[in-house]
Amino acid sequence: MKKIVFFALFLATVPGPLAGDWPQWRGPHRDGVSRETGLLQAWPSAGPKRIWLSRDIGIGYSAPVVAKGRLFVLGTKDGEEQLFAKETKSGRTLWTAALGGILSNNWGDGPRGAATVDGDRIYALGAKGGLVCANVLDGNVLWRGDLVEDLGGKAPYWGYSESLLVDGDRVICTPGGRRGTLAALDKKTGKVLWRSADWTDGAQYSSVMPVEFNGQRQLVQLTQKTLAGVSAHDGSILWRNDWPGRTAVIPTPIVHRDGIYISSGYGVGCRRITIGAGHDVSEDYSNKNMKNQHGGVLLLDGHLYGYSDGRGWTCQNLQSGEVVWDSKKLGKGCVVYADKRLYCLAESSGTVALAAADTRGWKEHGRFELEPQTELRKPSGRIWTHPVVANGVLYLRDQELLFAFDVRAR
Repeated sequence: MKKIVFFALFLATVPGPLAGDWPQWRGPHRDGVSRETGLLQAWPSAGPKRIWLSRDIGIGYSAPVVAKGRLFVLGTKDGEEQLFAKETKSGRTLWTAALGGILSNNWGDGPRGAATVDGDRIYALGAKGGLVCANVLDGNVLWRGDLVEDLGGKAPYWGYSESLLVDGDRVICTPGGRRGTLAALDKKTGKVLWRSADWTDGAQYSSVMPVEFNGQRQLVQLTQKTLAGVSAHDGSILWRNDWPGRTAVIPTPIVHRDGIYISSGYGVGCRRITIGAGHDVSEDYSNKNMKNQHGGVLLLDGHLYGYSDGRGWTCQNLQSGEVVWDSKKLGKGCVVYADKRLYCLAESSGTVALAAADTRGWKEHGRFELEPQTELRKPSGRIWTHPVVANGVLYLRDQELLFAFDVRAR
């Protein structure tokens, strides 16, 4: 009886999931789209009200995730990359868990990928390949792994940047290399369940997308050489499509019905493919209308929105691949969507703009400058952390600075 009472009290201390939670990279469905409503449709001249500002997460580009009344983000502390848990109401740090040594280069030190919350567990990957599974309540580490030491992977030049996928009872990651591009780990123990041994591309910076094609569960990943789908059951490769990536391949693939849309920067462009009943791949189009480096692309009602290098903010027709409109009214940056609005963050200036997701053109409904801005940015660095909208709050990050703004409609 005492054990039952204790367990009930324990559960009472763990907040339940909220409808507006953002528990993983690019939100609940890994597509950059929030289903939340009741948000401001226009901002006052000074921007939305700031709720709090935290300065204690250290350097890094990791985007926050929000679940069960808590915010989780990767940063640096005491000479290590760390996973931080914070209270969403105040920004107060609740606990930290170490990931490993700090990756360092001229574009910015520290972790890149976002954490992933799954029930009462959280999974996080450091830039050097350290992986941790911890309890969301107290940060107690349940198991550890390493993509390099344990899985034979090799971190890409700018470090591991993917955000782990929890798919059923598996954690999916991209160590890359001769043992297999992808790996599936038991989410409870970290034990290796399979490797995609017949696909051995090196890791890049994109994150895996789960999909159901022709009644089969698949995992889609993009590397510098290949877009491929593997069986979620055993990692065997089902189909592949050559991709002429250059320098760095970053944006997460977009899934639509029986096809995939991808984009890369550095002059490469975009492509839409369709997967047939026998896993045959047909290219619907390949063009340079969307050259998205790392700010992300959104699919909304048959149209794609994102920043295209050399063109500006772009609306593209998914079906045809043609440009519907483009605009240079805001500098290059990243974007997420919530309640009929695009939340756009310019990487060089720190300007945050609220724009309509409208096929008739760029229609802005307010902007403000992110202040203060970090003094710790490396010479080649920018504000590259994607915005997050969760439970009426807009979260923004500039290195060690983490902001929370109230964007609820009154």
